[in-house]
This record gives sequence, C-alpha cells and structure tokens, in this order.
Amino acid sequence: MRVLVTGATGFVGPHLVDHLRAEGDEVIVSEAEITNLETLESDFARGSLDVVYHLAAQADVQASFVDPATTLRVNVEGTCNVLEAARRAGAGRVLMVSSADVYGRVDPADLPVTETAAMAPVSPYGASKAAAELVCVQAGLGRGLDVIRVRAFNHLGPGQSDRFVAAALASRVADNERNGSEAVRVGNLQARRDFTDVRDVVRAYRLLAEHGDAGEAFNVCSGASVSVAELAERLVARAAHPMRLLSDGGLMRPADLLEMRGDPAKLRRATGWRPQITLEETLDNLLDHWRQRTPRARAASTGADGAAGAAAAAAAARQPDPGDSH
Repeated sequence: MRVLVTGATGFVGPHLVDHLRAEGDEVIVSEAEITNLETLESDFARGSLDVVYHLAAQADVQASFVDPATTLRVNVEGTCNVLEAARRAGAGRVLMVSSADVYGRVDPADLPVTETAAMAPVSPYGASKAAAELVCVQAGLGRGLDVIRVRAFNHLGPGQSDRFVAAALASRVADNERNGSEAVRVGNLQARRDFTDVRDVVRAYRLLAEHGDAGEAFNVCSGASVSVAELAERLVARAAHPMRLLSDGGLMRPADLLEMRGDPAKLRRATGWRPQITLEETLDNLLDHWRQRTPRARAASTGADGAAGAAAAAAAARQPDPGDSH
C-alpha cells in the first residue's frame, strides 16, 4: 500500500513508520504543519494514497489546560485540514487517531468502557479529540470520505517522553543509576490505567486500516489495568542498585481518575488483534532507552513540537500523565 503519515516525528509515529515499511508499504512522511492546509496539500499530492494515518496532534493533557485554544486549533482545525487534503487527493481511507480521553470520567461499574459510551471529556485535550471525531463523522456522512476513528488508550515503550508517568519513572531510575541516588520520586500511585506497548498499538492501526469498517470508532487497548504503583515497583526492581519510592506532594494532581480500562472486543472481532509484547519486555525496553539518553539530549526533547510547544514546556514540570495518547 501507498500510505501517508502525519505526526511521524512524535512518540508513536516512528514506530508506525517502521512497522508499515516492514510490512512492505510505501510510506510518505508529512512534515507539514497541519494547521496550514496549503502546505499540507503539497505532501498529499505526491502520489495516489491508499491510507492516511493521522497522528499529528497536541497530545499533552496538562498543556491543554495551560493553552486550550492552541490545543483546539491544532487538533480540530488540523484534523479538518487533513481530511480536506485527503479528500482532494482522492485518498482511499483516513485513520484518525483519537484518544480514550473522549470518554472522560467513567463510573467503575461501567468498566471496561466500550465504543458505545458517551463522549464526556473533562480536559481541553479530550474535548479537542471529541470535536475532531465529530469532524471525521461529518466528513464521512457529508463528503463520503472513508474515515476510521481510533480511540487509543495509554501506551508506552521506548522513545516515550518523560512527560508521561512510566517514562518519567524510568528516567528517574536511570538518573539514580548514574549519580548513585536511591530515592525515586512518585506522585499518585493508586491510579490504574490500561497500558499497551506502542509496537502492539501500531500493529492495531495497520490492521484497522485494512479491515476496519468505514465510519466506525475502535478502542485500541489491552482490556486490563495496571496501577502506577506496580509500574514503579517493577522499574525499581530493575535498577542496578537498591532504590526506594519517595512520595512527593509536588507530583500529586488535585484530582485524578482512579481507573480507566477499555474493552478491545470490537477491535478483536474486526482484525483478530491481540497484544504480543508483555509488560515485562516493555519496561525492560523503556528503562534501557532512558539509560542510553544523555542529560543534554533529554533536555532538548522535553518540549512538544509545533505551536503547542510553549504550553507543553510550561506543563512539563508538573505531575506526569498516567499514560500517553500519541
């Protein structure tokens, strides 16, 4: 297949590009700013496209509270532009990566959450993804565009920013190994999230591009939840010397969702997908990634790309998000 990927320089993008190429796809990487339709169209005009994978977004939840307008502009207007560029280029299908944040706070009795649950976002980021999904629905119903929406739950793996909790913990363990410290600062350890390795996530994206029904939304998740405490304990157990967890009130959020867990049954029915990479392997790879990072390289990567960079930088010092959307 001939495919185009937006947001290919983020966390998930490089993993997706590698997977697509390994499967024999011809990949065009769009580096255009998605809020600029004219420059975006030039990438789409480079050849007949079977699939567009739309990953580009302002994906930092905390940054969305600092600068909600930019988050809405990038994620909603940007998605509108990608869909229009795809329509004009005659693309066969668009797979738009949304987020489990569109569901908002879900009652524990309603877990695992399915795609039929109402969208009730509580963050500007979640609202932007919900609005972007409606833009996709309209493009399908009003313009006849073949669009699939993917609601990605928390994912992790090598290359993840330390603005997110698993990578933040891994980076602190790696720092301690370098400087001999023992304390690993932690915030809320009780939050439970549905984590999937990023390499399994991108497999799901390609399978949905091939087999998913047009106009549908699909959860991409494991169906199981893991506490932040368990992640922290497993990472500390991998440290080169003994370490201990140290509660830090500065890393606590005023309010945090206790548990979020999705139902992957619809995805499995459509594609047969199941996770292949264990959490143990993921944490090994994540910690090895941070062991190899120099302090200078890490400092250069703390901000977000594009127009939301300043907002992300302002949010970076606060409690990391429990997971990563993309």
